[in-house]
Amino acid sequence: MTEIDKTIKPTKLLWVDLEMTGLDPDEHVIIEVAALVTDFDFKTLAKYDAVIKQSDEKMNNMNEWSAIQHKSSGLIEKIHQNGKIEKQVMNDLVEFIKINFNGEPAILAGNSIYNDRKFIEKHWPEVTKLLHYRMLDVTSFKILMENKTCEKFEKSDSHRASDDIEASIDELKFYLNNLLKISEKD
Repeated sequence: MTEIDKTIKPTKLLWVDLEMTGLDPDEHVIIEVAALVTDFDFKTLAKYDAVIKQSDEKMNNMNEWSAIQHKSSGLIEKIHQNGKIEKQVMNDLVEFIKINFNGEPAILAGNSIYNDRKFIEKHWPEVTKLLHYRMLDVTSFKILMENKTCEKFEKSDSHRASDDIEASIDELKFYLNNLLKISEKD
């Protein structure tokens, strides 16, 4: 696979959220992925999500926080019921990106997206080749707005990938609206 031309001006965002067995890409694995393509007005253009079946050994290596959270969210049960093989999920995600970005580099967007990107780079290098080097991290807006204006977005963290993406988009809209209010005052 040849790498895409990252000088092309992007017209869409690739929102991604992963759920993992922990936070260390060398020790832990991906167990859920959701991807949402939007334009820059945050209109949803396409969605993809999947739960990933991992070996018992990898699932037993889940850290304590993840084990508690993923059990209470129902993710572990979903994995046992209809988890897909990771290679198939990665191939599906590659096709999803290719179809929806058609040679345009995909700008990865989300909350604390750097850690998700580390997992993608480690476990799904074919996906990495389709990504722009730039990322849109909602956390940057959170840091700025909470410290500059004391505005805080209250969101529920379900720790299910699709729900977390929707919450991230709502959070970014909240911060952008507050930035507009600040600029209108000036």
